[in-house]
Amino acid sequence: MPRPADPGPRHTPMPSLSMLIDQVSTIIVGKREQISLCVTCLLAGGHLLIEDVPGVGKTTLSQALARSLGLAFSRVQFTSDLLPSDLLGVSVFERQKDAFVFHPGPVFAQVLLADEVNRAGPRTQSALLEAMEERQVSVDGVTHPLPWPFFVIATQNPTDQLGTHALPESQLDRFALRLSLGYPTAEDERALLSGHDRRDALQSLAPVMSLEDWRAWQARVTEVHAADALLDYLLALISATRDGRWFVQGLSPRAGQSLLRLARARALLHGRAHVSPEDIQALWAPAVAHRLQPVSSAGRGAAAQARALLEATAVP
Repeated sequence: MPRPADPGPRHTPMPSLSMLIDQVSTIIVGKREQISLCVTCLLAGGHLLIEDVPGVGKTTLSQALARSLGLAFSRVQFTSDLLPSDLLGVSVFERQKDAFVFHPGPVFAQVLLADEVNRAGPRTQSALLEAMEERQVSVDGVTHPLPWPFFVIATQNPTDQLGTHALPESQLDRFALRLSLGYPTAEDERALLSGHDRRDALQSLAPVMSLEDWRAWQARVTEVHAADALLDYLLALISATRDGRWFVQGLSPRAGQSLLRLARARALLHGRAHVSPEDIQALWAPAVAHRLQPVSSAGRGAAAQARALLEATAVP
């Protein structure tokens, strides 16, 4: 009896992004929408700013994302006495080699958690600018590339708390998204109280995809189509932020490029090959509010003002 034809090599299907969101959701309970935004941000190659009160899970979320992607994780507690060399590294003279040898700092990780970033002084905060924009650092005139991928997940406490400093505008513009976790619902908090310690569960997390899988997903983001009408809509929104009626200063070109990458990533996350206006609208406030200062006559915060501008701008 003849043998059946050889079907050829079997290809393992690439893990889905929903698997990543599902796993992180077992650690950060009841925050699936925020976790989806985090994954969207990382998929777009952006940096993430999480602003909230202490103790709601900001650090745990960062660790869960890094573990679920199998990425090297480094955490730096930002304090008022933290120096740039504590973050970037330092060159030390080694007598055996008769030369200065660079010792990398904690920034040389694939996921850097800058915990309570607004408790450090402006000099240390500025040390992150080159790393966040160019994925490299310069120490003693020598440029050192950072590993791929490189994400900064920064947490900050509300600026009305003691010992905090406002982040400079140049640094805020390098964060693709700013979000808040908020307090859990009564039902979710009961599950936290009655279940196992989330820190123990965190230690047992295994990567849901390989680095090659993640590289493939990021490559797919650039293939998501953005129609001319969609670009016109985005440009109309960006232009409205610059006319002086809504905000003191408008969005930078970098902000517009970042928002388009985020919209492509969100479309891919929802299984679409094209960007829709709903992608821009869903991401608008968390992507731009931290970059904008409302005019004094607005009488509302940047996020509320950004949403008002969105509602006033027609979809072409």
